[in-house]
Amino acid sequence: DEFTVVLPDVDETQTVSMVATRLQALLARPFLIGTQEITVTSSIGIAIFPADGDDAATLLKHADTAMYHAKDQGRNNWQLYHQSLTTQTTARMALESDIRKGLERDEFRLLYQPQVSAADGTIVGIEALIRWQHPQHGMVSPAQFIPVAEESGLIVPMGEWVLHAACRQLLEWQQRGVCTARVAVNVSARQLRSPSFLDRVAAIIAETGISAEQLELELTESILMDPESRQVQGLYRLRALGVHFAIDDFGTGYSSLSYIKRFPIGMLKIDQSFVRGLPDGANDAGIATAIIAMARSLDLDVIAEGVETRQQCEFLRQAKCPKLQGYLFSRPLPPDEVEILLRRGSIILPGDHTTSQTLSVQACNPQ
Repeated sequence: DEFTVVLPDVDETQTVSMVATRLQALLARPFLIGTQEITVTSSIGIAIFPADGDDAATLLKHADTAMYHAKDQGRNNWQLYHQSLTTQTTARMALESDIRKGLERDEFRLLYQPQVSAADGTIVGIEALIRWQHPQHGMVSPAQFIPVAEESGLIVPMGEWVLHAACRQLLEWQQRGVCTARVAVNVSARQLRSPSFLDRVAAIIAETGISAEQLELELTESILMDPESRQVQGLYRLRALGVHFAIDDFGTGYSSLSYIKRFPIGMLKIDQSFVRGLPDGANDAGIATAIIAMARSLDLDVIAEGVETRQQCEFLRQAKCPKLQGYLFSRPLPPDEVEILLRRGSIILPGDHTTSQTLSVQACNPQ
């Protein structure tokens, strides 16, 4: 699906860009395979002699680098090579190598952020969040290494490590008599497409001995867009075991109600980008309220993430959002610190005058 175009005796960059634009227009014309009309898009990278290389191998390499930059920019466009792209590529390759070594050296850690009932602050769940303690660079942001893990395919072993570590931690808490809430683990589209993923989830549940009812897998909206029947059937098999499913960052993708109905979804998570503008942002307030009402009508649970202020909390409570998550209640915590909260059983909500003792008494059945 790649080919190279060589333009000899080109004096101006403008000529190259004109040819690239014409190529895209020609390739975008529909054509027939049998009776089916097909269209394709193209991503084009351009390197120019001698500025971008003085031999064929260098020019091809730099044109290829520019092509991948065009893909990163949303595809179906053309990009000229520049030196910074090589710098970015080198840095990305170094980061990918470090991620691989980090997985081998057990440098990744899980933190846990409580999810609380909007009614009384009872801890109803915890989300497992991966962090990387790099030996040279210190704590590396997930925003920096997760995209590279996705692109390289390392998200598959990384995701399996997260799932195994979260389930193992859940078992340790139970063995110490801690009343554990449901643990939510993020799953990427690339993980789900892995042929062995669904079987590995079932195997990890069996290996660790936790109840499947205590595990929730958070899927992205992109997973709903183009599901394979095998994946849908696999999710239903896991649901039959007891595993719960949620849609993470709901409202930021392109899913529709018809897609939601195809999956065994039990929870919608309102993306923090909508929560951030509450209560004054009219659009954010309207979207958040609509998602809550829609979830209720579909008999789905709903949680708002990224709650950081009392005003946001109060708005969501009045909108009847049943569950909340965010720094207002707790930052992500290491296992020993979140264990203290789990033993307490609740987090006092802002403005609540109820004592912690009255909120901490609850039934617990770890199964």
